[in-house]
Amino acid sequence: MLSVHSFESMGTFDGPGLRLVVFLQGCNFRCSYCANPDTITLRGGGMVSTEEILRRARSEKGFFGKRGGVTFSGGEPLLQADALIEVVGALKEEGIHTVIDTNGSVLNDSAKEVLKMTDMVLLDVKAVHPEKHRVITERHNERVKDFADYLEEQGIPMRLRCVMIPGQNDTAEDIRLIGERYAGYANLDRVEVLPYHTFGVHKYKELGLPYKLEGVEEHTREEVERLAVEFEKYFTKVWVQGR
Repeated sequence: MLSVHSFESMGTFDGPGLRLVVFLQGCNFRCSYCANPDTITLRGGGMVSTEEILRRARSEKGFFGKRGGVTFSGGEPLLQADALIEVVGALKEEGIHTVIDTNGSVLNDSAKEVLKMTDMVLLDVKAVHPEKHRVITERHNERVKDFADYLEEQGIPMRLRCVMIPGQNDTAEDIRLIGERYAGYANLDRVEVLPYHTFGVHKYKELGLPYKLEGVEEHTREEVERLAVEFEKYFTKVWVQGR
């Protein structure tokens, strides 16, 4: 059984093709820009069986085509790695493409077993500079590179996802550090650059939580283009949201 926050059908943003996105409950990071603060706590999700997820996946399989499938997001899905082993294994037996969207902080034996059955990983890179990462997430980033190294060793395709926050991790130096650390990975499919947005701010008000980035404005079109140019100095395949 998985603790699930919600489902999204026909998602086009969380991996290749059309996807059923399963948002799992619980996260060990406290990202300042989080658009889903209601997924952070380990409580609040509904318990969903492997059979129910398979039923949903089968019902949408005709829309997946050759590229689509099921994505497990969150929250941090690998906090529930023990339960994911059964679910991902069952989807694999059905021939359904699977993606894990993760912050790269969980790499225990159960997580490794899940990853070995997974077709692609979306690795969220918040910042390479340790202190900047701590400011953004309230956690360290010591395991993220080890996680990326493991994916490369296992030959698991990886997409980097980089949320850019004005004044926190969006300078040319910040991007250079990301490029120097990750550009050489043989399993890197592409880099996804996600300019900061405020779509989830209303959730903080509903939950009675303070929003840490109050007053921070979204990037302008010119700034988005600057981000793209900086990433393209280091990576050959760069996709920029809103470009």
